[in-house]
Amino acid sequence: MIKIDGSYGEGGGQILRTSIALSCVTGKSVEIFNIRANRPKKGLAAQHLKGVEAAKMLCDAEVEGLRLGSTRLVFKPRKIRARDMRIDIGTAGSVTLIFQTILPPLLVADKPCKIEIIGGTDVQWSPSIDYFRFVTLKALKEMRANAEVELIKRGYYPKGGGKVILRVNPSNLKGIAFEKEMCDVIRGISHCSNLPEHVAERQAKVAKTFLEERGYKTEIDVETQKGLSTGSGITLFCGYKGSVSLGEKGKPAEKVGNEAASQLYEELQSDAVFDKHLADQVMSFAAIANEKTVYTTSEITKHIVSNAYVINKFFENCVKIKGNRIEIN
Repeated sequence: MIKIDGSYGEGGGQILRTSIALSCVTGKSVEIFNIRANRPKKGLAAQHLKGVEAAKMLCDAEVEGLRLGSTRLVFKPRKIRARDMRIDIGTAGSVTLIFQTILPPLLVADKPCKIEIIGGTDVQWSPSIDYFRFVTLKALKEMRANAEVELIKRGYYPKGGGKVILRVNPSNLKGIAFEKEMCDVIRGISHCSNLPEHVAERQAKVAKTFLEERGYKTEIDVETQKGLSTGSGITLFCGYKGSVSLGEKGKPAEKVGNEAASQLYEELQSDAVFDKHLADQVMSFAAIANEKTVYTTSEITKHIVSNAYVINKFFENCVKIKGNRIEIN
């Protein structure tokens, strides 16, 4: 039984997600205690429950402590058996954080599958669906991951109601040494739901102006929809770097666009290959890949340190951090 302290490092849900994903992949039982100890509301929230429930189904696991607010969980997996599933988070819980739990085991599963997830596609404290599609998946595909994400409808806080479809084929992941890509064109998607179209247009205009004034050619698509939830946001990306900013009541569209543009601009000034968010998202996939993965990142965050802690519990001395360089064997 591998024991994981959920209060380590950033002490959030990342530790739980990585622990469950690697438990499924390795077949090793895991106990996570002090779950989300550093969060205002400790223990399992709805999206964590749904992620663990999905993993439980995928590997026919025996689970203790699977309830809202639980700060301790024991997960005992059996063989991974891929199956089509529909996961309704029931809140605006992040669909991309569900991906972090179930995608690693699905990539090493016995057959292709399709997962439909209903929840939040563009919510705080998680990668937006566009960041996942155009930054995270870009890196994973370089490692030979065979996965696609289809966005059906966006969902925002607090109602959620977004829908995405994840299609995964078994993949022989291969680690690589990532190299920095030249940023010729910054691309992006500015979007809103149940709001005037000019909200998304203003977000895009400010971001485009900010970046083009600094010498970057920029192309931003504008999307609008009607749906269950109301909200807006913008995701910008180029190579292995991206940024996300979300609207909220009383926050001008111009501020949303400026935030995303300035965040991405700052990342692009770094000589690092990955932005600080992609650096931690790729780690668990690199840990289960054949051969070494190497990349640099603009910042060693607490998420990165926490992920390294969990991965090294499953695979001793797997992750090594040297300055801003990360090596995963």
